[in-house]
Amino acid sequence: MADNRPPQRGARPGPWPPAAEAGTAAGAPAPAPAPLSWAKRTGFKGRVSGESNASNSGQIALPKPKEPGSDLDLEAGRRGHAASALPSPPVPAAAAAANGEPDNMAGGGVGGGGAAPLPADQTARSRRDSDGGNKNAGLGPNGQAVRSDQPLRQRREQETATLPQLEEEEGGFSLRRVHIKYELRDSPGLVPIFFYGIQQYLSIMGSLILIPLVIVPAMGGTHEDISAVVSTVFFISGVTTLLHTFFGTRLPLIQGPSFVYLAPALAIINSPDFQGLNENNFKHIMKELQGALIISSAFQAIMGYTGMMSLLLRLINPVVVSPTIAAVGLSFFSYGFTQVGNCLEIGMVQILLVVVFSLYLRKIRIFGHRIFLIYAVPLGLGITWAIAFLLTASGVYSYGGCDIHIPASNTLSEYCRKHVPRMKHCRVDTSHALRSSPWFRLPYPLQWGTPVFNWKMAIVMCVISIIATVDSVGTYHASSLLVASRPPTAGVLSRGIGMEGISSIFAGLWGTGVGSTTLTENVHTIAVTKMGSRRAVELGAVMLILLSFVGKVGGFIASIPDVMVAGLLCFMWAMLAALGLSNLRYSETGSSRNNIIVGLSLFFSLSVPAYFQQYGLVPNANSSVPSYFQPYIVASHGPFHTGYKGINFVLNTLFSFNMVIAFLVAVVLDNTVPGSRQERGVYVWSELEAARREPAVTRDYELPFKVGKIFRWVKWVGL
Repeated sequence: MADNRPPQRGARPGPWPPAAEAGTAAGAPAPAPAPLSWAKRTGFKGRVSGESNASNSGQIALPKPKEPGSDLDLEAGRRGHAASALPSPPVPAAAAAANGEPDNMAGGGVGGGGAAPLPADQTARSRRDSDGGNKNAGLGPNGQAVRSDQPLRQRREQETATLPQLEEEEGGFSLRRVHIKYELRDSPGLVPIFFYGIQQYLSIMGSLILIPLVIVPAMGGTHEDISAVVSTVFFISGVTTLLHTFFGTRLPLIQGPSFVYLAPALAIINSPDFQGLNENNFKHIMKELQGALIISSAFQAIMGYTGMMSLLLRLINPVVVSPTIAAVGLSFFSYGFTQVGNCLEIGMVQILLVVVFSLYLRKIRIFGHRIFLIYAVPLGLGITWAIAFLLTASGVYSYGGCDIHIPASNTLSEYCRKHVPRMKHCRVDTSHALRSSPWFRLPYPLQWGTPVFNWKMAIVMCVISIIATVDSVGTYHASSLLVASRPPTAGVLSRGIGMEGISSIFAGLWGTGVGSTTLTENVHTIAVTKMGSRRAVELGAVMLILLSFVGKVGGFIASIPDVMVAGLLCFMWAMLAALGLSNLRYSETGSSRNNIIVGLSLFFSLSVPAYFQQYGLVPNANSSVPSYFQPYIVASHGPFHTGYKGINFVLNTLFSFNMVIAFLVAVVLDNTVPGSRQERGVYVWSELEAARREPAVTRDYELPFKVGKIFRWVKWVGL
């Protein structure tokens, strides 16, 4: 009857196009479609199963608010994700969308040939300048490219699912991409760039200054040596950051001393070869570290510029990156609170302040900026230092007749032997680094002497450079999803790893003690500050280089009490472990396969090194080494005992590193245990030919000053 006929096409089509109408339009009867279930008709997605509502990036996606006309291509969109037995009736609008026709055509109805207009918030991070197209057109979850023959609605749903999905707001969480104020190629002006450049470096200042404050005293260096190394770290960090933003991946990533190199540096420092040194310990050990760094950095540069990185890239996925980086932070638990306990009231105040600023006060905005979240570390350090200064000035840590410059072994008074260690750790006036530091100091190469090359230490550092590469791969991918049009190509990534190798060669020549790599904290900084412009990072690098010439700055940092340093390290290492585990968001976190692999990797990364560190260890036999450095003397008593001492050193040392064990377990299991690409969260990088056809991608990653033409013919480093 006339009343039962399907409705004609109008401005608001139904959730699925009736097949009978398509057949009528074609002038021939069409077969009846298979009956649709209630879930198919309504678009219902279950929330009980971990797979039904998990996006391709592995996050559990919150239900999206229903929009007018959002059911237009529902069935077509679902068929794009999985093979469906339902036939696809010919729909003119769907065909037009599949052919890549624009969606802003005149006419609101399907019959008119136009698609229903989308709200403004569906367009993800449109470019502020002309790129020749939408910035995220064809970009799917985890950075993969979406085929152009997929329906337009499906592509837009995949755009909004690109990580990070959950953005924290004052009222809770909202399902949308993190809004970046200034993207990769934006230049907001000199004043904003100056402000944001300072902000970027202040937010990660802890990563730049804490490593010298740990390794230099361990080498027997003085406060003046700490001041000189800090100035050198500032100089190398600024120079290598400029090199990376111009000739590396060109992402806004700050380069600096990495915690990945801290454990091997401490193992070399506490090597049996250096236990008998009586004088010039610092310079002698520093030259050994320089030689090992130069060789391992050259290996990393060769790995990047020869295309070896493209082969290794196939083995590196989120399930490998997560436990490897988390193990770096967890491996220093024996150092953190052990040092805080030397002056508990100061150390606990430092930890509590940073926790309160970064968690409880993180939503408070001052002039539109989350000051407490961004500057949690420098604010906590400044307030704790002021409190310790007031306690010192008021005489709380003054004990009559006791002198902190007299060793406790030479002190006859039992009263002073008890209180001198407390005075040394709690007082803020024990260091003369600020007074003795010069106003001007120019870091120069080989300032500690000619590097000493030792093959066994170089092999250890070469293995660690692979771990640093794994860390950088995860950082490249996460930061590119925030600020760039697409993830980089495998060639751009290899170019970045090669440049990191060159940067670490500079670190070895100048003598920073550890290699220079991409700091993992960059991703957190970009997400919090909403600043993704590389111009801000470059200006900040220039200011850091100028700051390195002021010797008083290094002296000021060298005078930070070690208890405060330990308190900050507790927070920084916990953050590093959390940032490592956050890479799991790209995989299916509900998968038993991934959970078992990550669990085994983390457990064995703690258990296996503990076996090596405790094997053959006689209690109190190494009293000259502090208790918190006991894990790094394994080379002298490890289970490997061959006829070659060099091989013993390499094997015992490598298997005592938590991150090495985590990487080995994770990379073997993830690449041998069957699992789909979606389940594993395999990193998807941009294809070279597709990237060359898109002006936005070319402008994001192409080398400046026409340098890219030199490498264009080299497919593994070109664009």
